[in-house]
Amino acid sequence: MADTTRQTSETQTGDLGLADHAAAIARGTISSVAAVGAALDRIEGSQSTLNAFRIVRRERALAEAAEADRRLAAGERPPLLGVPIAVKDDTDIAGEPTAFGCGGDFPPKTEDAESVRRLRAAGAVIVGKTNTCELGQLPFTSAASFGYTRNPWAADHTPGGSSGGSAAAVAAGLVPAALGSDGAGSVRIPASWTNLVGIKPQRGRISTWPHAEAFYGLTVNGPLARTVADAALLLDVAAGPHQGDLHTPPTISATEAVGRDPGRLRIALSLNTPFTATRTALDPEIAAAVRRIGDTLRKLGHTVTVADLHYGLMIGASFLPRSMAGIRAAHQKFPGAQVDPRTIANTRLGRLLDGPALFAARRAEPLLHKRIGNFFHNYDLVLAPTTATPPPRAEDIDNIGVHATNNLITAACPYTWPWNVLGWPSVNVPAGFTDTGLPVGAQLMGTTSTEPLLISVAAQLESELHWERERPDPWWLSH
Repeated sequence: MADTTRQTSETQTGDLGLADHAAAIARGTISSVAAVGAALDRIEGSQSTLNAFRIVRRERALAEAAEADRRLAAGERPPLLGVPIAVKDDTDIAGEPTAFGCGGDFPPKTEDAESVRRLRAAGAVIVGKTNTCELGQLPFTSAASFGYTRNPWAADHTPGGSSGGSAAAVAAGLVPAALGSDGAGSVRIPASWTNLVGIKPQRGRISTWPHAEAFYGLTVNGPLARTVADAALLLDVAAGPHQGDLHTPPTISATEAVGRDPGRLRIALSLNTPFTATRTALDPEIAAAVRRIGDTLRKLGHTVTVADLHYGLMIGASFLPRSMAGIRAAHQKFPGAQVDPRTIANTRLGRLLDGPALFAARRAEPLLHKRIGNFFHNYDLVLAPTTATPPPRAEDIDNIGVHATNNLITAACPYTWPWNVLGWPSVNVPAGFTDTGLPVGAQLMGTTSTEPLLISVAAQLESELHWERERPDPWWLSH
């Protein structure tokens, strides 16, 4: 049964957001050791039920929190000093293994990923690494190596993927914010299915180093939080290049965009599905929810026009080689990994496509920018569904073959992947709940480096809809 109870109490455990945590620690209202210890207690109390984390860093995190308290006493004030956050287990932390959802024993990493280095420089305390499916392939978060990560809003359902552990941890209030990664919607999909804000930034905005690019440019890192302001804060703190990065967009300030009037915008409401080989259908409740977001945008003074964005066939032909070759390349970095037969099948397909098809896919991107960019001559941004269905049951992905798996994930999530091909930013905003209490989302989509515009509009929507007030009933603490 779906757990449909929602709470709006401001006193529920883990209610403090990212900025509120930082402010409370800076004021001395709570110490970093107390804040980090409370987060660790929430995580460990939920592991047997919610199962959001692959690695919990209790001893190291508490030592880092004690050092943060010493720095606070000395007058230091980095923006996230002493605040507990989490990162996805595709991201390296020195001293911890990176498994990326795979089974097996992997050596601890010797260096932090660039995004982690920047989080540490801002003073954040990373309490653990969150679960993800094998090599980030699915909009589910489960694998033989760790079991199922459950949706805080409905225990029988998936939180989405592949950043489902990060989304579950934030939605359940275990941590105030977390980093995920998005190669075909893997931040936006779990954000939509757990009532969160999820930002897929411009390619290169947050470094993927030690990889010069990830999944041949499809995958970017991005924040998950309850509020637009917290997601923007985490984006600003984590953003910035490594000297080895292939993509280095111009600097923006996401935080300054929160609360800024974007002016009266021309917004296209597009329910059109990108072409897929699998039949897809938009759930009527999600269609209605996206239309309601459009109505709110009209109320805010924007012009919202029903105008379908036609993606064309070339964008799909560009996605598949990059995705499959990316899975193969990622798998090769985990020698001895224990993985599902479907992962092996994808690596074999990746070997076939890693050549002329991959070269052609990369060459097609400027043409796609021009073609789809023409749509934006008449519109400032696009409003679209994030997913076609509400979150499936967690076990729906089990014991089915490659073809059935592809049909399932494509039918549920056909909307997000084109923006990974383009490398442009997109923001998931919560769009309400189904009649059975399952969260759904809508995405705001822009062109190159338009995160500030998208964030300004998302913040306007939050000021009207107040999705941050909704809380799931904490079933994960009652078992």
